[in-house]
Amino acid sequence: MKGFVLGGTSSGVGKTVATLATIRALDREGVAVQPAKAGPDFIDPSHHERVAGRPSRTLDRWLQGEAGLRRNYHRGEGDVCVVEGVMGLYDGDGSSTAMVAEALDLPVVLVVDAKAGMESVAATAVGFREYAAHAGRDIDVAGVIAQRAHGGRHAEGIREALPDGLTYFGRIAPDDDLEIPDRHLGLHMGDESPLGDGALDAAAEHLRVDRLRAVAREPPEPERAGGRPTGTIPSVDEDTARPRVAVARDDAFRFVYPATLERIRERGELVPFAPADGEGLPDCDGVYLPGGYPENYAADLAASPALDTLADRAADGLPVFGECGGLMALSESLTTTAGETHEMAGVLPADVAMHERYRALDHVELQARTDTLTAAAGERRRGHEFHYSSADTAEDARFAFDVERGDGIDDGRDGLTEYRTLGTYCHCHPESGAIDAFLDAL
Repeated sequence: MKGFVLGGTSSGVGKTVATLATIRALDREGVAVQPAKAGPDFIDPSHHERVAGRPSRTLDRWLQGEAGLRRNYHRGEGDVCVVEGVMGLYDGDGSSTAMVAEALDLPVVLVVDAKAGMESVAATAVGFREYAAHAGRDIDVAGVIAQRAHGGRHAEGIREALPDGLTYFGRIAPDDDLEIPDRHLGLHMGDESPLGDGALDAAAEHLRVDRLRAVAREPPEPERAGGRPTGTIPSVDEDTARPRVAVARDDAFRFVYPATLERIRERGELVPFAPADGEGLPDCDGVYLPGGYPENYAADLAASPALDTLADRAADGLPVFGECGGLMALSESLTTTAGETHEMAGVLPADVAMHERYRALDHVELQARTDTLTAAAGERRRGHEFHYSSADTAEDARFAFDVERGDGIDDGRDGLTEYRTLGTYCHCHPESGAIDAFLDAL
């Protein structure tokens, strides 16, 4: 599968709109697009999926390692992979867009805000191309998409100013209908506030699909290890019952990587349930509560029969794994920014409160202090954290992890644990090994 990366000059330059317009432009030419996102984001991929019609792949060197990143790319399906970058092209010490492009040997199409420049757009592109050598990154900045550029003299001036070796891939005209509303944690999800089809069609109109297809190239195959392709999982003994995993899937629990759901389906039976919609906990061998927006549905969760059942089953030893929003739902209580306090499942000894400003945002590395659901003692797990809440834990609270990088829950610790329940602020990709360890525990 050939591909290219849409890198930005900075955050807020319009990468997501450029990505969606590119997907739409390719789709209109009959090209099957596999979207992907550099970095650990859950929200931009929801917009990708709505436009492309297939889940967006997560590509993050910190979360997955270079080999895992390549494996996840090659699990995609399509003719061309369009990878949306994160922040500015070179920003980020754990997994910048440039690092992802380098690991996959994909060309970079630079998204530049052109609303107040022509020659300066070309100068910016030249600077980003030349900076690669200074940064020690072996990447190919192939050209630009001019974001917020008018036609006529404006577009012509940008095109003529680009030197040899930098291609003009087209422009996206200014349009108020291309604004996606945001809130804490980022943009609204793709099915909440999607861009209108008319606005997307207009945005795609001036992109050079022929040039985008021509610049795309295919990354090398992932390495092989142990006599089998890396990325495959050990075969499951057919005589062993496949575990039933209840996975919360509603508006309160939306932050889950497609690869996580794939891994659960490969090794077990995934049983979705919607606790915020009043559904009960299904019969299962384990529960996975991903992240999301439990604070927006705190009253619904407090009234949910699923949380009462979950508390009883957890006390009986049912394995339960909660990530960020899942940790919040497993706590004693959740207090919103409006000051309203709602009872949660009460499995983990913590009271959670929401804040107006984010409390943590970083790539994370944890080391297990003891055997736990997602790691054996001494093992490390990499992930990321981004949350607006804090957890006030009980004095006798037990933690499964020491935080080597990041903030965690409390005083350099993460992985609040009780019975066989684990709640963490750290989101892990399955390439970290956390999901396989959880499935092994079932």
